[in-house]
Amino acid sequence: MCPGIPFVISAPSGTGKTTVCKTLVSSDDKLMISVSHTTRKRRPNEQDGRDYHFVSEHEFRMLIEDRAFLEWAEYSANLYGTSCDAIDAPLSDGCDLVLEIEVQGAAQIKNRRQDARFIFLLPPSTEELERRLRGRGTDSLEVIERRLAMTQRELKAVRGFDYAVVNDDLATCVSSVKEIIEAERAGATNEVRSRYSIPKDC
Repeated sequence: MCPGIPFVISAPSGTGKTTVCKTLVSSDDKLMISVSHTTRKRRPNEQDGRDYHFVSEHEFRMLIEDRAFLEWAEYSANLYGTSCDAIDAPLSDGCDLVLEIEVQGAAQIKNRRQDARFIFLLPPSTEELERRLRGRGTDSLEVIERRLAMTQRELKAVRGFDYAVVNDDLATCVSSVKEIIEAERAGATNEVRSRYSIPKDC
C-alpha cells in the first residue's frame, strides 16, 4: 500500500480555511483531517477531539517537552500544534490528510516532511478579510486588531508554498483545491502548478 499524502493548508485568520478544509473532507472519502492541539478556548460550536484537542498551556508544554509535536507555534497568544501520532498512522494506512495549520507551523513541516504539499488560501482583499473577522463575532476587538496586524507578514509566507488559491467563493475555492489534490494523487501536476502558481506581487 502506498502511503498517503499530507496536504498542508494555511491562510491568514479569517480567510476561511476551516470551512474549506471541512468541506473538502466531507466530500472525499479518501481524505481525512488532522486534529490539532490548542490552548485556545473552545468556541460554542466546537467539540473537543473533533475540531481540536483543547488542552491547558501546562499540558501543551508537557507535550512539547515530550517531543510529541511535528510542529507547533504560538499564534494570537494561543498555542497550536500537530502531534506526530495524529498523522503517522493515517498516512501509513494510505489515507491522505488535510493539515489545517498556521503559517509558522507550515514552515516547520516544510523542513521536516518532504512528502507534504503546501496550499495557501488567499483572501480576496485585506478589506474583505477585515470584514470577515469582524463579522464572525467570535473574537474580541483586541484579538481582531492583533490578527489584522499579522496579516501582511502571513501573506508574505505564500512564497514558500506550492500553490495559491483565492477564497472569494467557497464552492469555487473548494473545487480548485480538489483539482490540486487529484493532480497530486495522479502525479500530474504541471498544469495545476501553473494555474495556481504564487502571484508575482506577493
